[in-house]
Amino acid sequence: MQIVTDSGVDFAPEQLKGIEISIIPLLVMMNGRTYRSGVDLQTDEFYGMLDASNVFPTTSQPSAGDFAELYRSLAAKDKDIISIHLSSNLSGTYNSARLGAEQVPEANITLVDSRTVSGALGWVVEAVAKAIKAGWTREEIMPLIKLISDKTDIVYTIATLKYLVHGGRIGRVKGLVGSLMDFKPIIGIDKGEGINVPKGQVRTLKKGILHIAELVSHQYEPGTEMRFQVLSGNNKEGSDILKERLDQLFKCHFLETTSISPVLGAHTGSGLVGLTYGPWEPFAKLPWEKGN
Repeated sequence: MQIVTDSGVDFAPEQLKGIEISIIPLLVMMNGRTYRSGVDLQTDEFYGMLDASNVFPTTSQPSAGDFAELYRSLAAKDKDIISIHLSSNLSGTYNSARLGAEQVPEANITLVDSRTVSGALGWVVEAVAKAIKAGWTREEIMPLIKLISDKTDIVYTIATLKYLVHGGRIGRVKGLVGSLMDFKPIIGIDKGEGINVPKGQVRTLKKGILHIAELVSHQYEPGTEMRFQVLSGNNKEGSDILKERLDQLFKCHFLETTSISPVLGAHTGSGLVGLTYGPWEPFAKLPWEKGN
């Protein structure tokens, strides 16, 4: 069995050790050029270009033909494929995957709309890839996807709303745009609808970063054993602040701080600090977990 995802996912390098994943790139259009996110355009280069430009980048999903080509090449080795993608309410990528799968009837493709993005999508993909490596069947893996999805949340704060507004990914935050002109929003992903939803607003980015930790402490009792992955849109200082605060509140299993990919950064801009999180217990029970 093989696994496919897209570059709307964010991983720490440690998550990819020993597993095989095919990642189809989304496209970023910037300064008159088209880049494949994570292939032709890496995070450091992207944020440098973004900060130096007055032009909004735009993005596009892979075509159905791109997916069909990938599925066909994978099916030549193994016809069983699980294809897990960022929320269909944030991107047309899932629909492209569906149309591409229809063009490859020789493959046995299971499509999954994750209803999330970034590190939260990465946790689902990581678990499935490790389950495949451990010899799990498709029938065992599907409940695992639901388990990890149900136990994983993502929240972030950004320096400006202008990129989300320009890219049309504003979700339920739209009604707050006027009131947020002088505030920094805290935004989460609604796992039912797979859209951006407001979680609060503060006057400074630092307060927004600290508010993320406060939100988690309202959801889980301080002292709880937790799995965390801090996400950074070219904001190491802010990421370190969040990590330090979480370490004061919880018993933490941290993954390496992870950069937001170019295709996602095109909609959030520089300065983002975010968090993928969930209780440690379900992850500790997985047979391949060794207490990272």
